[in-house]
Amino acid sequence: MAIDPHVLTTLKPQPYADLRGQVRDGDILLCSATDSVSRLIRWATKSPWSHVAIAYRLDEIDRVLVLECVEKIGVRAVPLSTFIARTSSGVHPYPGRILLARHAAMAAKSRSRPWTKMAAFAFERLGDRFSAGEILKIGLRIAIGRFRRKMPRHLGPKDEYICSEYVARCFHAIGVEIPWDGLGFVAPADIANAPRVEAVALFRT
Repeated sequence: MAIDPHVLTTLKPQPYADLRGQVRDGDILLCSATDSVSRLIRWATKSPWSHVAIAYRLDEIDRVLVLECVEKIGVRAVPLSTFIARTSSGVHPYPGRILLARHAAMAAKSRSRPWTKMAAFAFERLGDRFSAGEILKIGLRIAIGRFRRKMPRHLGPKDEYICSEYVARCFHAIGVEIPWDGLGFVAPADIANAPRVEAVALFRT
């Protein structure tokens, strides 16, 4: 079932230490923040969701990583503890709320360990930095989304993504499609509205 935005106010925020053990490979982190870029995404999508990332456990070294795509930096991996403490630009404490969510397909596919294909795609993109032209393309996709225009093919993502396009491509790698209307860009709201994505818990930030 799609995630009702009211979970941001109805779920009780829980400490990182209480939720860390619940995080699974491929879990989704949906953010609702108030910094300038987040406000732009929320304006463009008319939703409370401004950012999205995916989680990956490294139990061998007792770490939980977050894989995300952020403006000016591109694709990176950060510890979950860092992700919930500050924004990619260093704003601390995190100016908003972070929801732990899960796509039902991950549990259904867990017997065949689909995460390896998702991880292969996700980690291949680590360190990719965006050029000025790529950042401009991303900005144009956001603007097109706000005004509900069909995405021109030449503006579609190739090796540059906004956060939600990156997450959607990670799920595509294991045959899970995130529904969207083809207007503008795949947004954080599209991830939240996917029929098989459910809220798990709300982090205290």
